[in-house]
Amino acid sequence: MCDAGEGSIRKFLPDGLEVLQRELDVKTVMGLIERTARWVDPATFHYLPVWFPEHARGSRFYKSNWSEPAMNRNRQSGVSVPKTESNSYANKALKQALGLPSTANSLNWSCCHIWGLDDSRFQVSNVVVQDHRFFSCVANMVLLPSPLKAFTDAMGEVKMLLRVCALHLYNWSCDRSEVASEAGKIRDWTRWDDYPESWPRPGRKSLPHGMVTFSAQIKNAADRRKARISSDLIAAGPHYPRERVREALDYWNLSL
Repeated sequence: MCDAGEGSIRKFLPDGLEVLQRELDVKTVMGLIERTARWVDPATFHYLPVWFPEHARGSRFYKSNWSEPAMNRNRQSGVSVPKTESNSYANKALKQALGLPSTANSLNWSCCHIWGLDDSRFQVSNVVVQDHRFFSCVANMVLLPSPLKAFTDAMGEVKMLLRVCALHLYNWSCDRSEVASEAGKIRDWTRWDDYPESWPRPGRKSLPHGMVTFSAQIKNAADRRKARISSDLIAAGPHYPRERVREALDYWNLSL
């Protein structure tokens, strides 16, 4: 019998992930992800790999066409601090690449970045999504029901299997030096027992369930983004990160 005393709970409470995994193994979790995830078509990715290269995790927001910092004001203290990006433009990129309006109601759906620094304690700066080349890259994202995103955040095997799928679906993996070890493991992956049957792998070209086909609607959205990026490089205000945007466009060999 479990002693419910507060001191006992603090002393003996096991790792919650380990408790959950005894009831719900990786194969079961991957089955849920396989049946519910929404993936971007590889054709969409090749047409426009990165949708908002002007944004990255932690970057500052500006208003009036990038000419004036956007601020958040604390109502109690009156102190104003710069507004910064968390995941909003990654969400917009993923929605548009899936053929959804950027304002579409996505109740209980979450944008999940596939590549990042693995840190279950969330204590290390995630330089991958702070990189303008990868933050709004649609091969680096999958749309999941929000409860399942917790598994991708906490279970290393789940993260790795998503990366394996992205490699064989998009022929891409993150090449930042900070994740070079993980990228090597993905290229040499041999543990297929928990890998979903519908996902591509060496010797098996397939498309995952939930992939949204590249369409005229998605192409039009991508063309609007290309036109806006091209225009902003010329006409946006002084805070527009032109150097970062050009680096991202060059990295993806993207002509506007």
